[in-house]
Order: sequence, then structure tokens, then C-alpha cells
Amino acid sequence: MTQALLVGTDCSECSHRALDHAAQWAKEAGLHLFVVYVIQWSPYSFNTAQENAERHKRREEELERAHAQIIDPIVERLRSEGVDAEGIIRHGHPAETLSALAMELKASNIIIGRKGQSLIKTKLFGGVASTLVQISETPVTVVP
Repeated sequence: MTQALLVGTDCSECSHRALDHAAQWAKEAGLHLFVVYVIQWSPYSFNTAQENAERHKRREEELERAHAQIIDPIVERLRSEGVDAEGIIRHGHPAETLSALAMELKASNIIIGRKGQSLIKTKLFGGVASTLVQISETPVTVVP
């Protein structure tokens, strides 16, 4: 494992608390902090070649917009507070993507908020935090 933490954010109030917790932990322990935003996306749809090309273009635009509006401001703020931070944006299932990234980056812990943006979806399908705790090979800290 590297000396790094990974925090997932979805811009919810709870994810802000998780981000603050992770930033404080990283700063105090001298750890690198990966701040990750996952744009939900499913590869399980059937499209024509033209639709796939348009979809790819939309995905690229989403990545650019998410960097400019979400990740870059967070990383700038953290760096100004003395945290060694780096932003990452991916498309995919949030829990699966965070788990895979933690393994890829050899993070020692994943920090995530207990509740995200969609309360109804969480009640119907289960939350990212509970799924992540079940599937992750990396320790997970869930912030209330």
C-alpha cells in the first residue's frame, strides 16, 4: 500500500464531511489524497455506431465539466490548505469504480460519506457506502 487515501465525493453534504475528514487525516499524517468523483454510467446499453460516437463526445464533455466545476476547485482549496491532493474523475458504478481505483492506486483507505445525493434511489437499491463496504478489498471509512 502507498501512503495515500482515496475519498469519494458526490457534492452532497455528507460527502463534504467525508472530504473534510479525509483532508484532515491526510494533512496530519502527511498522506497523499486522491479526490474522486464518479459520473454514473452503464456500459449495458445498446446503441448504433452514431449513437456511440455521440455518447463518447458527451462523456468527454461531462469529464471536462466535472473537472472545471467540481474536482479542480476542491483540489485547489485542499492544496491551499496544505493537503497533497489530486483529483480524478471516472465514469462507472460509484462503488465498483472507487474500489477498483483504490486497488489501482494502492490507497490504504477509502473515505466516503454515508448518504449521497439520492435518498430514494438509496432506499430502493442500496447506497454506495454499503455496497463499497461489502465489495472493497481496501479498508473503508464511512463518515456519518
